[in-house]
Amino acid sequence: MARHVPQLDLRNTLVGSIEKGINIVPGLRTSTAFFTFLRANLVLPSSTLNSNTNTPLLSPYSSQYLPPLHTLPPSSLSIMSSSSSPVNTPSTSSTPPSNPLDSIPPLTTTILTTDDDKTAALKLVADSIAQQRQAASKAIIFHPLTLAIYAIALGIVTKLLYKVPNDIGIVFTTCAGITMAGMIAIRGAVGGYLSLAEELKWSFLKNDSGEEDIVLGSRFGDNLIGALILRLERNPPSPTFSTAGKKKGSGNSRQGKTGGQGVIRAWTVGVRFRGKGVGTELLEEAVKSTREKLGGSAEVGFAREHANSKMVVPEIFNGGFRKREARAARALEKVVGESRKR
Repeated sequence: MARHVPQLDLRNTLVGSIEKGINIVPGLRTSTAFFTFLRANLVLPSSTLNSNTNTPLLSPYSSQYLPPLHTLPPSSLSIMSSSSSPVNTPSTSSTPPSNPLDSIPPLTTTILTTDDDKTAALKLVADSIAQQRQAASKAIIFHPLTLAIYAIALGIVTKLLYKVPNDIGIVFTTCAGITMAGMIAIRGAVGGYLSLAEELKWSFLKNDSGEEDIVLGSRFGDNLIGALILRLERNPPSPTFSTAGKKKGSGNSRQGKTGGQGVIRAWTVGVRFRGKGVGTELLEEAVKSTREKLGGSAEVGFAREHANSKMVVPEIFNGGFRKREARAARALEKVVGESRKR
């Protein structure tokens, strides 16, 4: 006996109730045609249900679907390679590579002619005088006599003040006071170098007759890093030499080369540039300038009272300065000896 299956009435289901509710709510009444149109557009064609877009194709792909080769856009790598040369590819330009030493300014040593340059040279010499204060302070502090007196003073203070362990504080304070007093005394003893530096003025360049000394300067680029002050002391012309010069017309007489000597009254190099040959080049230029103006027989030497010759501390502490003067004399002697061989 066949069973009778009743048909479902969607009007009594949830969907039907929703449609009824929408139609009965004021402002939301919608025709049935709208739902029919919406259901028709939501139906997917069968071709879209074959495979997910993320699923890879396992079947062979025919090459006839590929676009022609000439229609493909050029690769970005090919564009880059054509517009810019690779890093490791050597340049084909005929311009030679720049020398890294071109950025280093040249070192030149010449005679200074302007007042500004001469003032800068005098300032450099004055700085070298003031810098002797540090050298003198170091010589006093580390001198054996100073260290011995300092140790004796600390020993006496400790002997007098230290009785019980609680006295260690007052002993330490007293020793610190003695140390500070000693440093202040040393500073006062070497303070004269500052006064000497301040006394160096433009009049230092002129002799008794008003003739101005020759000022040599070494420049590193635009910066003046070395200075030398040279005074020419000419020998008075003898009558025999003058007569012979007039008769024979000697070259020395025409050029005024009557002999004499060049006296170096100041010679200094900036602290950062010492030990690099700048001072030697200044000495060579001083010898050259002296013999050009006074003749090939002229001698060159340091003045006894040069700019850095004055000592403001007792002679016992000036051993370092005397050694420095001896090194300068040997350097000048070497330069003069080499100039004679040329």
